[in-house]
Amino acid sequence: MIGPLAHSRARPNPADGKAPVRRAAGVVAVVFVVIGVLGFLPGVTNPYDELRFAGHHSGAALFDTFQVSVLHNLVHLGFGVAGLVLSRTVTRARAYLVGGGAVYLVLWLYGVVMDAGSGANFLPLNDADNWLHLGLGLGMIALGVSTARRAPG
Repeated sequence: MIGPLAHSRARPNPADGKAPVRRAAGVVAVVFVVIGVLGFLPGVTNPYDELRFAGHHSGAALFDTFQVSVLHNLVHLGFGVAGLVLSRTVTRARAYLVGGGAVYLVLWLYGVVMDAGSGANFLPLNDADNWLHLGLGLGMIALGVSTARRAPG
């Protein structure tokens, strides 16, 4: 076949040869970076003028659902950047997914037992955040365990 399509097929796929756990960690990391950036965009985060640095007094919500603050957005960005760095090796990618999943399960538990109106709600967290953290924790651990399995040799 001749033409641009033939040339595009000749290019190597950057995911070729990359372990599934590394790809999974990279995808999760990119999602966290994107969510961290979206948390700073008016229109995606509403009401944007109620975005505070930290604490339960931040009235801004990402997608009008998940309560966020500047600190919360920075945590998402940092967690995503850490995942991009850790996704470079199989061992670290698995540690990112399983360890990060465990962190999100602890955050879910914290959100469930903590009074949302108290000063202890420094990130801030609401019920939607708590359910999301539960899903993220379980999903990340499942990805870390299932994608890191070695093929039978």
